[in-house]
Amino acid sequence: MAKHLPGGEMSSRILDFIWIADCSGSMDGEKIQTLNYAIRQVIPDMQKEADANPNASVMVRALKFSDGAQWHIPTAMPIDQFSWQDLQAGGVTSMGTALEMVAVELRSFPADTKRLPPVLVLLTDGQPTDEFKKGLDDLMGTPWGKKAVRIAIAIGKDADLDVLEQFTGNRELVLEAKNPQLLIQFIKWASTVVKTVSSPRATEDGTAPSGVDLNTVPVLSDDDDEIW
Repeated sequence: MAKHLPGGEMSSRILDFIWIADCSGSMDGEKIQTLNYAIRQVIPDMQKEADANPNASVMVRALKFSDGAQWHIPTAMPIDQFSWQDLQAGGVTSMGTALEMVAVELRSFPADTKRLPPVLVLLTDGQPTDEFKKGLDDLMGTPWGKKAVRIAIAIGKDADLDVLEQFTGNRELVLEAKNPQLLIQFIKWASTVVKTVSSPRATEDGTAPSGVDLNTVPVLSDDDDEIW
């Protein structure tokens, strides 16, 4: 839908935001509860940001993985209509399969500048139990996979940081959530990347900004207990 902006009309760009959530058995209990709580909490902030930004139409969906992978929110929803459905934990960690499914979705995107680089947020507390490299190769073999802003949130001490760095392509975008407080803060921070990707410069040429503001990433304080 065309929007009235200073200097005339322009069509807003589509910005796809995809949560890729681990719901394997090791996530059971406080981890999955905190993940569900945090995503529910950031939705109103994402809606306000999108409402204030005429440059982008934010579409959100979610994929879950454990024994295999499936779309948790199967249809991309405008952020103003989006609501979170709580995940349940159980099974193994089919991360590679999850990335393959994201790749299939990205291949369906048209190769035009009316779509901004997608934001992919991977949340996991473990190590892949399937062919992660195949899934990553599939993802990076798509034009939009290469352009995507890819963020990983490692939940607890058992997540494979090397694997997550391969996903992000940048060690600084692997965020270590060592306790519930940091998980909530990291999920909130990841949701703010929408603002960066939908900046006026990004909408002009359909490419992502050179980077996100890592200076705003929450850090573990001396007072925090590392309980995971």
